Amino acid sequence: MTDVVDRRFEAVKIDVNCDMGESFGIYRLGEDEKIIGYITSANIACGFHGGDPAVMEKTVRLAGLHNVAVGAHPGYPDLIGFGRRNIETFPGEIRNYVLYQIGATAAFTRAAGLELQHVKLHGALYNHAAQNERAAAEIIEAVKSYDPDLCIFAPAGSMFVAMARAAGLRVAQEAFADRAYTGDGRLAPRKLRGAVIHDPRKVRERVLKLVKTGIVVSMEGDDIQLDADSLCVHGDTPGAWEIAKTIKEALDGAGIRVAAVGRR
Repeated sequence: MTDVVDRRFEAVKIDVNCDMGESFGIYRLGEDEKIIGYITSANIACGFHGGDPAVMEKTVRLAGLHNVAVGAHPGYPDLIGFGRRNIETFPGEIRNYVLYQIGATAAFTRAAGLELQHVKLHGALYNHAAQNERAAAEIIEAVKSYDPDLCIFAPAGSMFVAMARAAGLRVAQEAFADRAYTGDGRLAPRKLRGAVIHDPRKVRERVLKLVKTGIVVSMEGDDIQLDADSLCVHGDTPGAWEIAKTIKEALDGAGIRVAAVGRR
């Protein structure tokens, strides 16, 4: 007998998450109101790379109205660079950045009568934690010290996944519906042509292949194995709501259950 389950014969289910609440002051980014109906988990910016208290409050309530699970979306303190620039930090800084932002998001979820489901890092911090042990350890410490029952969203197959699990945390392995991958299994840098996928039909094909077989095709044409629990749609991508709609309809049409990671 074997404990290995062939995913072709198991009940397939997946979470669809989106980075949201990234507007700031008079500056508007994304189409949250259009996207919210097609996702199951919302990663809400905490004011460091985007978002502000008014936007956070509005986005949390929007998620609650649509029965979408809420997560904190902490990043580097980098409004001008939208959190996509690497920042040198002293030991303990990343822990405190993440803890501060989780607390801010949790305050709004509690005020709205909701629970915080998860933490998903943003931008450069997300990529850094996937490859740097010190950064990953500080983030894990921040999450555990606030609430060890929170789920961490992390790049599928990354070192960060293994470290978080070893620390006893719940982990949702994440893959990206609207981003290309390089042959080594990493997200293609945004500066590369084709790194961001805008064609909903292409996204549909990639999503169904990934969810059904666990395989995504890299920019070089290689098959990459990704064991994904959640698919991400970037809310700041032009036409993101159409991509989210396409994904939801494709999954529903294929008989794949779409549900937040904490509601299975």
